[in-house]
Formats: sequence, C-alpha cells, structure tokens
Amino acid sequence: MNKLKAYSLLPLAVAAMACGGHEQSPSIVVTNPLGIERHELVAVPYEAFVTAFGSDSVFKVVNAANGAEIPYQLETQGRPSPQHILLYVSVPASGNVELLVEKAAPAPVPTKTFARYVPERYDDFAWENDVVAFRMYGKALEGRPDDAHGLDLWSKRTPGLVVDKWYANGDYHTDHGEGMDYYSVGMTLGAGDVAPLAGGEVVYSKHYRGHEVLDNGPLRTTFQLDYEPWQVGEKTVSVSKRYTLDVGSQLNRVEVIYSIDGDGTLPVAIGVSRRATEGRLLSEKDNGMFGYWEPTDAAHGTTGVGVILTDGPFEQFIAQPKQYLSVLTAHDSEPIVYYNGGAWDRGGRIASADEWFAYLRAAKEKETFPLQVEIK
Repeated sequence: MNKLKAYSLLPLAVAAMACGGHEQSPSIVVTNPLGIERHELVAVPYEAFVTAFGSDSVFKVVNAANGAEIPYQLETQGRPSPQHILLYVSVPASGNVELLVEKAAPAPVPTKTFARYVPERYDDFAWENDVVAFRMYGKALEGRPDDAHGLDLWSKRTPGLVVDKWYANGDYHTDHGEGMDYYSVGMTLGAGDVAPLAGGEVVYSKHYRGHEVLDNGPLRTTFQLDYEPWQVGEKTVSVSKRYTLDVGSQLNRVEVIYSIDGDGTLPVAIGVSRRATEGRLLSEKDNGMFGYWEPTDAAHGTTGVGVILTDGPFEQFIAQPKQYLSVLTAHDSEPIVYYNGGAWDRGGRIASADEWFAYLRAAKEKETFPLQVEIK
C-alpha cells in the first residue's frame, strides 16, 4: 500500500492578460472538471489574492455573469494573518464561473459552521454545520457508566445551528422539530473515528486532552484534538486529529498524525458502529470507501454513515459483532487523510441507501478532481 500523502491546496494558476494593449481587470475563474453541478468552497491563497486585487480590507466578490454576491471567509489556520480566501461557489457541470472583486462592503455571511469545547457536559467537544453535527467525548466522561469512545453523530433537520441550544436545554435525545442525538456509539469507533489495532482488536486511547479551534466559521470550521500517549502492544503511541467541516457537507475532512515508537508503523482501523440487525453496506476496499445504511429505527428513522480514504485502498475490511473496521497502516509522523460523517433520512436531503452511497461516491470523485482556480 502506498503511503498516504497530506492534503494539498486546490491548484491555483496566476496569469497576466492583455487585450488590445490595455491591461484587463483581474478576475477569478473556477472550473469544474466533472460532469456534475457543484456547490462547495474553494481556497485562494491570500498572498496571490492580494497580489492580484490589492490589500483592501473591505471588498466583495461577485459573479461576473449575474452580479450575485459570493460569500467568503478569511481562513487563518490558527495563524495571526489570513492564509486563504474561501469562496463558496456554484459551478455548472463541466463548466466554469468567473468572479470579480469589487471595493465595496460585502453582505454579512450567516454563520453555517461552528465548534466549541463543552465543559458543562463532561468535556465534550462538539461541532456542526447546516446539515449535520458531531461530538467527541472528553476526559470527565472517563470511568462513568455512560462512557463511550468514538465519534458521535447528531441528526439535524434544520439549517440553523443547534449545539448551544441543545446543550442548554439538555433534552437533545428527543426530537422537538430540529432533530436529535439518537446515534449509539458505546465502546466502538462510532461514525468513523480511528484507533490502532493489536492482535486484531481495537486499542482505545483515553479521551482527548487538548483542543484548539483554528477557524470557526462562517463557512468552514477547523479544530485539532490531541491525545496523550498510550501503549499499543509493545509500542508507545500518541495522536493528533485535525477536523475540518465545510458548509453544506455531510462529511468531515480528518487529518490524523500518529507518533509511533519502534519501527514507526502501526495498523489502524477507521470504525463504524454495527447494529444488531443488518443494514446495507458499501464495501469498496480498492477504492478506499466504506458506507453503511443502518437498519431503520421505527421511532427515529434511518442513519447512513461512511468513510472515504483520500489516497490508496484499504488493506482489509473486518466485520466485528459491534463494529465494521476499515484497516490501513499508519506511519510515524505521516498524515492519514480521510473523510467521515453521516446522513439522516428525516433530514430532507438523503432518504435511502442508494442516495447515501451515491453521495459518498460523488464526494470521492470531487476529492479526486477538485475545482480548479485561476486568477486571470
């Protein structure tokens, strides 16, 4: 299996153009190489943007064809100054869109992504966008009868943000019209968390110990969770996990870096909780994809969960009584990049196994063939 490569920024070309001896105003052209319409964020390096359009702090971006304003976010990645301009674009199938930058105040961008540490609920860390929400369990939950390990998935049917509201009322296991948390994690990896293997069994760490929010909306939220070292067989292991969630996406982008002593390699598994009765599976080991459409819960509906590896195949799939495991090899200090997440049939977007598996396949294709960005 090839070693996994780190995520690379969307391609960017900068070209100078002249027409009839007169220099044209620069524009941003976003091209879609796929035959499907796309609505997603693209990243323009901030330095390239400033070189082309100037360093004015007040500007707006518009569609050259119809004047529609394009929402944007300045992404810092936890640094003092912007690293990218994130543009939320709609691009037709096999087409492109041209964007202009105007020196005028932009319209406010509603916050669609959010994350925070939740000390009032046993050190949870929770995050969400306009279609889905998640949480990781914290130190204060350890040793309690209700302790659990993996990624928890919250089912939403509102585009509004719910994390603060649901924690405040404390009744988020009941659907009051916005959705609920009915996903059962227990002692599994839940909705696509990752952990080492030893002797074919998952070796769980303790819950995360450090957290840092790097960007927090309005269109993309990124944060990092750090874990203290633990023993996996004869090896001492530690890990950091960086999560990125974009507006409109059912899936997180996850970058995981293991520190591994000894020979510097470690088998790891990305896991999905398995239910007592059978659902439907999407198992494409060579394509680095696994999907699970759970059996329907009569009271709550149906959940779909999936994982997508960005580079290379999974080495094997393992079906255990309580979870499905997608196995690969981690290398010391080298990032593993994958996507995890889920959907709910009562959320209004994805209502069947076929639709969920199609979503996962399209997400894989989009990651393989990103939107192309050019400043002209």
